[in-house]
Amino acid sequence: MRQQEIHQYIQRFFHENNCGVLDSSYDHLTVQLTIDMDKRIMNRPYYWSYVESGGVEPNPAKLTLITNPSQFSTSMAGERIHFGSPRLHQLFQVTKEQGAFVQMYEKPGLGQATQVTLTPWLGVNYKITYSSDRTKEMLYSLGMNLMNGAVIDGFQESVRKLELGPSVAANTYYLPYNIPPLRALDRLEDVMGNVVNQDDHTWVEEAKQRQVRDLRVLDYFYTGVEDVPESYAIEKKAIEEQYETTIRIEIINGGLFYLKTSLL
Repeated sequence: MRQQEIHQYIQRFFHENNCGVLDSSYDHLTVQLTIDMDKRIMNRPYYWSYVESGGVEPNPAKLTLITNPSQFSTSMAGERIHFGSPRLHQLFQVTKEQGAFVQMYEKPGLGQATQVTLTPWLGVNYKITYSSDRTKEMLYSLGMNLMNGAVIDGFQESVRKLELGPSVAANTYYLPYNIPPLRALDRLEDVMGNVVNQDDHTWVEEAKQRQVRDLRVLDYFYTGVEDVPESYAIEKKAIEEQYETTIRIEIINGGLFYLKTSLL
């Protein structure tokens, strides 16, 4: 996931959660949190207990997130946010808690006289995590047309530009899907599997090499020790676990989207 995509994601996250944007540029975002969002992400239980028990006027926090890596080492005040950072993981978790599945309908244009036909799409946001002693995370947003099976990447960015609503607008008709959403989900998981298979996996061998190096160093310190202490086995196991390589594909969220706009 590119830093630009992270910036767009957090901007949309706070907009959809009714947090006012106080300042925004290509490298940072400052938002005024709502009371609910402050309670969810700022970890201030004692403050909110004091406010609610004492009848004090609440003062939700302002939050500045720096999204441009070139600013990470500067004196700009704010939290540095990138893929793998605790704050971004927290926003993903809040998204999951609020609802992993939505159903949205594109609104017809103003003054639309004729009936509008909406085509069903399944949209799913995925996170791929490559883990060893180091972690690499990537975000993918896939969409499948449930009429013809066409798949596109960057689905979330495409629908972000559209005017959507939770209910069908007047003078619109949505097509019944040809491909059941569960079958479409299986096909999208196959696509993600192919993404992983085609990716560069030199990181696995590099992790093994670092593991071998650390095990050699460990063995060096115990060279000539006749009665090897229990700590040796403990340290060896810790090194083996540290460099264990795993690949995990997770669904962040998804939904059914009925669209009049062609994304192909």
